[in-house]
Amino acid sequence: MLKKIVFGILILLMVVIGGFVVYVQLNWDKTYDIPYPELQVSTDSTVIERGKYLVHGPAHCSNCHVGSVEEMIAADAGENIPLKGGAEFPLGPIGVLYPRNLTPDPTTGIGRYSDAEIFRMMRHAVKPDGTATLSVLMPFWDMADEDLIAVVSYLRSLAPVKNEVPDNDWTFMGKAVRVLASSFQPIENPKPYPKAPPMAPTIERGEYISRYVANCVGCHTNRDQMTFEAIGPEYAGGMEFEPWPEFALAVGGDPEIWSRTPNITPHPNSALAKFKTVEEWKARFRQGRLINISQMHWGPFSRMSDEDLEALYLYLTSLGPSDYDVGELLFKK
Repeated sequence: MLKKIVFGILILLMVVIGGFVVYVQLNWDKTYDIPYPELQVSTDSTVIERGKYLVHGPAHCSNCHVGSVEEMIAADAGENIPLKGGAEFPLGPIGVLYPRNLTPDPTTGIGRYSDAEIFRMMRHAVKPDGTATLSVLMPFWDMADEDLIAVVSYLRSLAPVKNEVPDNDWTFMGKAVRVLASSFQPIENPKPYPKAPPMAPTIERGEYISRYVANCVGCHTNRDQMTFEAIGPEYAGGMEFEPWPEFALAVGGDPEIWSRTPNITPHPNSALAKFKTVEEWKARFRQGRLINISQMHWGPFSRMSDEDLEALYLYLTSLGPSDYDVGELLFKK
């Protein structure tokens, strides 16, 4: 009798596991029929210049959409590297991500897509082929129309660079996460700013930049390493970055070091508390990268305007303080 029960349980487990495997394989690249935003690019030089500032500054597209770790380092240092994509971003057990070619090349870049397809990608996290992407890495869904238009208008103005980028390589675990995690689902009901707050030292501008452009809240919030869903209070830090040996060795760092993002709420023990004045805050950003293996995009952030840096400081210091203990910022496991 016991053998029959055990056998029955094993059969049930096999059916459940088999069913889950089939479900994942059928749904991990599910497509979504999301309407296209009714936005159009501009050829106005002022609009394009605004997009250039966002792409190479607070939105830091220029640091990721390059072809290699060496080009990432050069872009961070301020070199004008073509946004041809293809750099390998390891995501641990869930796979490898390859940022896309953002130049207007007609066969390998955004030149093969309509404006509507690109705007839908930014507003709804749905790619031109209808599949969803990891929205937390590009949190532009609530960005004001005028800034979305500026970014895409600037990208359309670039010189086309032919560079075939590999497809993202998802493990089965990664495919399962894509099916189950909300961070891989489309943004169906975005609430974009009706108008971008003026570039001025205001709390409103600071919140806008930190949430919908620079993504401070994305990294300075503890997140599950598999699903990227938040598991800690916003801006209180704690998100872990596993070692990236290729990057660490390229900058002369320890390839076994893990890192955590610091708490940037106005708690007395937070990283923000080190800066007693906005001038000290701006001076730190102007220094750029000091910790060579830092995952923060110090280069683009160091080139932000005084007004935007001041706005960030005002917004962060207006938050409620969190005593969230993130532990050591640099450590080995």
